[in-house]
Amino acid sequence: MQRIATGTRPDFEDKAREAGFTFHHMHGEPYWDEETVYAFDLDEVETMIEDPATELHGMCREAVGHVLRSDALMERLSIPRDLRPFVIESWEAGEPELYGRFDLAHDGDGPAKMLEYNADTPTALYESAAFQWQWLEDMVASGALPEGSDQFNGLHEALVARLAEIFAPDTDLHFACFPDDAEDYATTEYMAWAAREAGLGAHFAPIPEIGLTDAGQFADGEGRVIGAMFKLYPWEDMLRDDFAEALPGARCRFLEPPWKAVLSNKGILPVLWQLNEGHPNLLPAYFEDEADTPAARAALAQGHVRKPLFSREGASVDIVTPDGGERAPDRSYDGHATILQAYHPLPVFDGMHPVVGAWIVGEACVSMGLREDRGRITRDLSRFKPHFIRA
Repeated sequence: MQRIATGTRPDFEDKAREAGFTFHHMHGEPYWDEETVYAFDLDEVETMIEDPATELHGMCREAVGHVLRSDALMERLSIPRDLRPFVIESWEAGEPELYGRFDLAHDGDGPAKMLEYNADTPTALYESAAFQWQWLEDMVASGALPEGSDQFNGLHEALVARLAEIFAPDTDLHFACFPDDAEDYATTEYMAWAAREAGLGAHFAPIPEIGLTDAGQFADGEGRVIGAMFKLYPWEDMLRDDFAEALPGARCRFLEPPWKAVLSNKGILPVLWQLNEGHPNLLPAYFEDEADTPAARAALAQGHVRKPLFSREGASVDIVTPDGGERAPDRSYDGHATILQAYHPLPVFDGMHPVVGAWIVGEACVSMGLREDRGRITRDLSRFKPHFIRA
């Protein structure tokens, strides 16, 4: 793994405009950054990222079943009591999952370490699947990268195939998000594009326009009943929303399914450690009020990261280390219960801390993308970095 300077394509902004990549700059800061990129060896990607991420996903699925058999653990993970049967039934019915993204600390040497699993509403999707691949093709065509350079990126093809596997041809899907958020809107539109390629119907549904019919089903702003919905709206919010009581009777298939409320919760980290203590790709993790034991104190002695059960883009995350930590400026999730995870330093390249996002589609790792930041907490404005595999 290396960080190397390749320079920005001279027509990068034109390419972004043509592709509808409207959020390559956000809040006056670059979000997509191709001035420097990350290079990998094929064996490194296959054995240290792809295979471990696939194994981690299998472990996560086992952890879901474990949690849903325990009322105490569902309480721990703050699954609302009235909707626990709804979540359990979605798991027992085998409702299919579409995608997710592991955030991994990887330095090219030791085993990659799972930091967390964005299993419900992961973003950075379009830039990982499409714009990153276009960058590679342009760089090879211009001679800036050697012929035969590759990329770990089967994300688009895997999403199309998975959607076609989940739904019968010509099934109508609704794609829902809050349209005022440019990144969420682009992610949702990209997923609708993949659905159309899979032979499915796709209708955009702004979340504020979704209502209930007299029969208790969800309907879009034009009165069309929603039988299947991709929603970029996290389960921890949906299960607490004003319409939450209507969810069990709505007769709607959701992507992601309700059981993903367990995996999108940082409480899955101590559960994974309890079930797989010592696994080389896991970091020790504990519910904070259970961390005062000799084993936990020893595991956290070199530092820990405090994470709320629900948190997005690094909000309310604190790194606590003997030589000084780091505190996220966004404290939006301070009111939630917390877990402690052993601190594992990110690698440092030219003063930047990269995190590998390993994409899961179905139950296999199919792609990756990287984000980097000068700080040790990956946040909403951390830069996306393309990668390539050496020829």
